[in-house]
Amino acid sequence: MPTPREAIKVIAHRGASADVPEHTLAAYRKAIEDGADGLECDVRLTSDGHLVCVHDRRVNRTSNGRGAVSALELADLAGLDFGSWKDTTRVGPVGPGAGRDTAVPVPPVSERPQWDAERTSVLTLERLLELVSDAGRRVELAIETKHPTRWAGQVEERLMTLLHRFGLAAPASAAASPVRVMSFSARSLHRVRAASPHLPTVQLMQFVGVRHRDGRLPPGVGISGPSIRILRGHPSYVEQVHRAGNRVHVWTVDEPADVALCADLGVDAVITNRPRAVLEQLGRG
Repeated sequence: MPTPREAIKVIAHRGASADVPEHTLAAYRKAIEDGADGLECDVRLTSDGHLVCVHDRRVNRTSNGRGAVSALELADLAGLDFGSWKDTTRVGPVGPGAGRDTAVPVPPVSERPQWDAERTSVLTLERLLELVSDAGRRVELAIETKHPTRWAGQVEERLMTLLHRFGLAAPASAAASPVRVMSFSARSLHRVRAASPHLPTVQLMQFVGVRHRDGRLPPGVGISGPSIRILRGHPSYVEQVHRAGNRVHVWTVDEPADVALCADLGVDAVITNRPRAVLEQLGRG
């Protein structure tokens, strides 16, 4: 059954990453302030066993350093600048009809050190979980495990350890859980389900394989995570997934036309770099 327009959840992709450098504490803080229903993050394991929020295998694109995350220690990453590659005081158009840049308010000089640090420092998953815990309202967290990696199953082991520490590893039911784990790797999701059968999992998809065109998903997975490109080409896929009793979380939905498509199809959640603009388009701004 299609999800009503006003009930579609808006998940901030790497935080409010159209406005603020992706995967920084500032990006997630802004997403919460913007009213996002949830946050999406990618996690990778450092060489000394810390889960950090970095999308790419290497840090070259989003920092002033070089090298693979899996080969660096947390202290190495802590010495890098993860924000200056993106202008932190101006943002581009953020919604339908937006025709000019929007300034990001700059705090007083006395508050600038923390403000700058939140926009440039590497973010650990542990710190992100603390932010969500202190949000004062339910904020969902969609955690994507990145594979392949030299650390293989240690990623999921470390993830479950952290979730246990925050009381999030063993929800009473999938519906009660504010956390879900996403991956393109079926093996990663299998490890998570084996450790916590009620923790929701999302099978991310670049394309829909023949076995899953009828809306079915791998055993134990209840959420399909198709790209918006899939829905543009095969809009009937959403109905197929719902008919099979599963949910649909779509990535990455930024363009107004794509938001409208998702709303018309009744998806369950959209993952976007522009949570405020999408909330406004859905009538929740």
